[in-house]
Amino acid sequence: MSAASQTLPPPNRTLLDRLLAPFSQVQGGEGAGALLLAANVFLLLGSYYVLKTVREALILSESGAAVKSYASAGQAVLMFLLVPAYSWFGSRVGRLTLVAGSTLFFAAHLAVFFLLGQSGVRIGVPFYLWLGVYNMFVVAQFWAFSNDLYTEEQGKRLFPIIGVGASLGAWLGALAAKELFKLFSPYQLMLIVIGILAACVALTYLSHLRSQRQSAATTAKAAEAPLDRAGGFALVFQNRYLLLIAFLVLLLNLVNTTGEFLLGDFVANQATARFGPGPDAAAQRGAFIGQFYGDFFGWVNLLGFLIQTFLVSLIFKYAGIGAALFILPVIALLGYSFLIFVPVLAIVRAAKILENSTDYSLNNTVRHALFLNTSREAKYKAKAAIDTFFVRFGDLIQAAVVFTGTTLLWTTKNFALLNAIFVLVWLVIAWQIYRLYKQQEPAAPAANPAPEK
Repeated sequence: MSAASQTLPPPNRTLLDRLLAPFSQVQGGEGAGALLLAANVFLLLGSYYVLKTVREALILSESGAAVKSYASAGQAVLMFLLVPAYSWFGSRVGRLTLVAGSTLFFAAHLAVFFLLGQSGVRIGVPFYLWLGVYNMFVVAQFWAFSNDLYTEEQGKRLFPIIGVGASLGAWLGALAAKELFKLFSPYQLMLIVIGILAACVALTYLSHLRSQRQSAATTAKAAEAPLDRAGGFALVFQNRYLLLIAFLVLLLNLVNTTGEFLLGDFVANQATARFGPGPDAAAQRGAFIGQFYGDFFGWVNLLGFLIQTFLVSLIFKYAGIGAALFILPVIALLGYSFLIFVPVLAIVRAAKILENSTDYSLNNTVRHALFLNTSREAKYKAKAAIDTFFVRFGDLIQAAVVFTGTTLLWTTKNFALLNAIFVLVWLVIAWQIYRLYKQQEPAAPAANPAPEK
């Protein structure tokens, strides 16, 4: 049973609740809790983008781009090992210890990387592998914690507000990273992030404390009980609803990263066509590519923020979480279908801006909200497995697709057609999830059960 399944009568609406009303339906006393969580995920995403800048500087200066491209396979292996360890830990401690302890566990790694780097040890590859695991785990765990705090009805209303914190953190974190890098070394930035993670632990404690105070005594006690002994992978493979979500996440990542390959290939070819292939034009090609991606990421982040702030809550209110599942795959299908017939840079650029901005805003919120009607074990353990291992497994399949396609000299149309086929499968899986989700809606407010197989 969720910690939020039985609560005390809600208090009167505060000024903060009323200020947030234009963005979502915030009831009495909910505004402060939602903003605490939004601030938490803002710091998590913002600090990740700082570390992402550190990662690029270290691995490209120490090992080069080729080693970087092979590192995703190592991340999948690490996640395959870490998910059972996380499940074991979650079966022995309460909610607060699980979330805070895991966050401090990763913060301690940053201290180790700082000491090793300052001692002259080459840490580029290990840090790259670590960051890919860290980012997936802390974000998955944050949303598991948020799922545990709220009922399904509350989550539908408040997750859009919390998601604004994630969008802002990603956007401003990327901007801040560039400026911070001018003032601090990569290793000093690691120490800054340790302080940010300590602040995240404090915000987690405050959110937990608010939930305990607002919950009935029996529910508050249940929230502190350790999870059962089922492992994350076992939960996924034994439950059809969770397994379908895992396949959906895998396909989503496969389609997105294959699209990123197409975009990168287009941009590189365009740079070569404009300035020539020789080494004398390398600086001009690099400047063109850098300017293109600077503009591209700017539009993705801005549009994602606007969608999250002004549209997600309306979509949740009038269409529902289940129906919102179909928006991103429809956008992706239209984009790759256009690309089959009109394979030009302007089309792939526009399609990827719309696809990525929708993915980072609406679809991220929908994907996390799918766990609102599941058991606590599914929220923490299964979600950790899905949001880490299955995401990276999608990367591995994408690498195989790109390797096969480039070996066989596929054209842009071939890759776009294959991606369109993947999206059709994605839509079928989304329909199956939608059906199971709708079956669970009547029972969710009463007991918050895990979906049946």
